[in-house]
Amino acid sequence: MPRAILAYIRGIDAMNRFIGRIVMYLVFVMIGVLMWSTSSKVLMTPANWTLETAQFLLVAYFVLGGPYSIQMGSNVRMDLFYGDWTPRTKAWVDAFTVIFLIFYLAILFYGGLSSLAYSLGYFGKAPLDFFGALIWTFVTQGQDAAQETLGFLERSPTAWRPLMWPIKLITCLGVFLMILQMLAEFFRDIGRLRGVID
Repeated sequence: MPRAILAYIRGIDAMNRFIGRIVMYLVFVMIGVLMWSTSSKVLMTPANWTLETAQFLLVAYFVLGGPYSIQMGSNVRMDLFYGDWTPRTKAWVDAFTVIFLIFYLAILFYGGLSSLAYSLGYFGKAPLDFFGALIWTFVTQGQDAAQETLGFLERSPTAWRPLMWPIKLITCLGVFLMILQMLAEFFRDIGRLRGVID
């Protein structure tokens, strides 16, 4: 197996492990936000921002922590037959089925990019062109020119009305990290089949 692929596996594993170990502490932030929500309802005027903030934190926790849970093997899996298979058979099945998951994640990522573009005020059907033009404008003309290319920024329809693009950006980042992790898992399974990786 080429050294570049082994370096890719190590690098992606290290990056997703680092992100996952940080993101797992969002549970405590969520607990704090929900405790504040409960106490503000009992003791004073309820805060509008608490429940939606807890939802956003849960999305970040789930999406950014997903690649780490895949890496650790702690994802939910049907073990009806899988548990009794040899490591080689598991590697064959995993290498085959991961292709379908990568395809699904690629479609999900494209949909997330479309939703992110919509939240930044783009209502067309080519989000990749929009982001390409936005990045090109930012690099060549600066931040002010890039801000002028943005349209009406989407807000949540709740009373608090937060901007939606930050959570959509986090969702896209999480799906992208999951794609990278699944590619690393695919290469790892190929390495197991070739006897290079344990």
